Amino acid sequence: MAISDRLARQLAALPARPGVYLWKDAAGEIVYVGKAANLRSRVPAYFADEQGSPEREVLQGQIADLETIIVPNEAQALLLENTLIKEHQPKFNIRLRDDKSYPQVAVTLAEPFPRVLVVRRVTIPGARYFGPYTDVATLRQTLKIIRRIFTVRSCAWNLPEEAPDRPCLDYHIERCKAPCVGYQSMEDYRRMIDDVLLFLWGKTLDVRARLRERMQEASNAQDYERAAQLRDALKWLDQLEQPQTVEVVGGGDADAISLVRDGDDAVGVILRVRDGKLIAREHRFLEHVEHAPEGEVLRTFLVGYYLPLEQRAQRVVLPFAPADLEALRELAPGVEFAVPQRGSAAKLVELADQNARHLLDSFKIETFDIDERAADPVFALGRDLGLPVVPRAMVCIDISHNQGKDAVGSLVWFEGGRPRKAEYRRYRIKGVEGIDDFASLKEVVTRFLIRRIAENKQIPDLIVIDGGKGQLAAAVEAARALGQERLPIVSLAKRDEEVF
Repeated sequence: MAISDRLARQLAALPARPGVYLWKDAAGEIVYVGKAANLRSRVPAYFADEQGSPEREVLQGQIADLETIIVPNEAQALLLENTLIKEHQPKFNIRLRDDKSYPQVAVTLAEPFPRVLVVRRVTIPGARYFGPYTDVATLRQTLKIIRRIFTVRSCAWNLPEEAPDRPCLDYHIERCKAPCVGYQSMEDYRRMIDDVLLFLWGKTLDVRARLRERMQEASNAQDYERAAQLRDALKWLDQLEQPQTVEVVGGGDADAISLVRDGDDAVGVILRVRDGKLIAREHRFLEHVEHAPEGEVLRTFLVGYYLPLEQRAQRVVLPFAPADLEALRELAPGVEFAVPQRGSAAKLVELADQNARHLLDSFKIETFDIDERAADPVFALGRDLGLPVVPRAMVCIDISHNQGKDAVGSLVWFEGGRPRKAEYRRYRIKGVEGIDDFASLKEVVTRFLIRRIAENKQIPDLIVIDGGKGQLAAAVEAARALGQERLPIVSLAKRDEEVF
């Protein structure tokens, strides 16, 4: 490719140092930001004849100017690249979709009597931040629990320099112990804030132990009212954990991260495990990933979203190795990045992967664009049937017989709209006498689901039955009997071309 004299001089003067490069078009707009361990060897590669992707060839044709920034090492280059991508939003870069400021919980530890606030910017000196929360419902639930269990003040007084003359309503309804008027000491209030921090970190076992200890102390001091309050707090913690936590084999703390992509979109998911229990899920969508290697997309998610978080486990399990892994380790000293191949950690990564696939499929259906995706029948099917996820894995079942004898059930499997012949099955009907399509269909669905469940294999996203409402009712009954009430099942009556 022919380049201008000015650009040729810039390329010739590149240093053999780590840094960041910014490609600009003829109007001076930044169209791409990249990082390099060695600018001199990396940057000229953009003008090679073979670029490897149509997108890179388009970028090559728009390059008119170059700017470089030298940094001490590759880790710093990775950080600067992420900052500049967020600042300039170049059209050829992988970007975190909807990069708005998500709400966070801030605990104002620099104050003598800290408060628990919801903020969108990290601007409070000395505060400890938790989040961000991409799911507002989760944030509201967290705050509701904190206010129910802990007596954190909600006022804006600058204690102890400024204070009201008498307690507010929160004191009278037992939502605050009125440290503003001296009814609660600073030492006791800070102990309660320590419990709040443990709760937000997911250390509910530690919170429970501390609450029991303080309940016993209150009982020994014959402060039965306070002991009863702490007892109620313990009950709330028990109710909180029973329906909302999942035991993870192996115990300990870990963050499981997965990445799933589809065309130009991707989603990264973080599953937070504390004390061996799954306590939270976070995610962010990415865009412009179609022609990027998987390692680069995962690296972008880690640098742009995960590493800036304050609450990180010391062990992070990943589905595969990201690009620039050593530089990531420099940016997060003390964090162990692992790619497990078996055991409980591998199962945890698989669980994160399942969550990511569900989120991306749901996102695709919600943002379905007729012009862009009309050629994809799988997405169209999910949209038209109103399914909660894209039916990537779909099975079709039909019953046939030879003049009323030798009834057989045939099952074919489609993955992403393409036949998956390794999953094709033929079932010889055993428990039905004579011609009974309803009973035969029920037997096939039952045998199919029992085998999939017993072998812990994937359950399809959709089952399509050949027949009318009677056949559909038989299939639904079979699925419900095996606990698969939410499995989508439709029937197709070929004669009238009706879907039930």
